Amino acid sequence: MAETRFDPVLLHRQHFIAEITCLDEIFDFLDEWPEDKRGLAYDTLLKACRDTAGGRFPLSAARENFRRFLKMSGVLAKVEAAPKFEQLMGDRNIGNA
Repeated sequence: MAETRFDPVLLHRQHFIAEITCLDEIFDFLDEWPEDKRGLAYDTLLKACRDTAGGRFPLSAARENFRRFLKMSGVLAKVEAAPKFEQLMGDRNIGNA
């Protein structure tokens, strides 16, 4: 199988933001997706991921389809919305401060 890692896609989980960085993590996410919310978009994404795993569909396209699925489902997290570490820490020193 070809390389299956890609730039992170962020999504909202219950009380945190999760990061998906590889095809296996997309499969795990899809396995956990509620059956009553599965439909044509879910089936299409699953097929694209299976084709990617088999080398018949580009990984970049599968990642983009996954990102669109998350956006359509209302769980895509925007990078701009996540606070940066520097913002959280302010002027605090870590270690021998």
